[in-house]
Amino acid sequence: MTDEAGPWLVVGLGNPGREYAGNRHNVGFMVAELLAGRLGGRFGRHKRAVAEVAEGRLGFGGPKLVLMKPLTYMNLSGGPVVALAQFHKIPPAQVIAVHDELDIPYGQLRVKCGGGEGGHNGLRSMSKSLGTKEYVRVRFGIGRPPGRQDPADYVLSDFSAVERKELEFLVDRAADVVESVVTRGVEPTQNLYHGG
Repeated sequence: MTDEAGPWLVVGLGNPGREYAGNRHNVGFMVAELLAGRLGGRFGRHKRAVAEVAEGRLGFGGPKLVLMKPLTYMNLSGGPVVALAQFHKIPPAQVIAVHDELDIPYGQLRVKCGGGEGGHNGLRSMSKSLGTKEYVRVRFGIGRPPGRQDPADYVLSDFSAVERKELEFLVDRAADVVESVVTRGVEPTQNLYHGG
């Protein structure tokens, strides 16, 4: 795929603020930050969207990526996403949401286009604001909470010491998955990364 298809919008889902930075729910922010570093981009406030945005190209002359971290809370992410998509004229088919996923074991990554939101407030807000569910999701498995812990408390808690040992590698792999979706497409990326 060349840049003729226009830029891609990569939405790292999370909550703004230092107190949320290490939360499981903020893994989308972590992936967006790593991608910005790879592209040589720096996050800054956007004039039209309530978000921090970084831009760059994948490789020399490659596709342009617009990376965003919404600065609203998770359940209001859709507004900034739509504002930025309209600003850059990016269709929903070229929007990638990177988010935590309770229904996938920790350490596994899954890619899909469309489908339900699985109770994820960030995705629900995006689908409502975009008026479609037909955008790409890079799902970062965080597993189910242990015992009787409330899922809402679980996603807003930090990764455990054991999980943190692998976290850097997994965030790096998730960034690879995003790049693969842009350069190869959803199906070839599924074939590559859905083995484990």
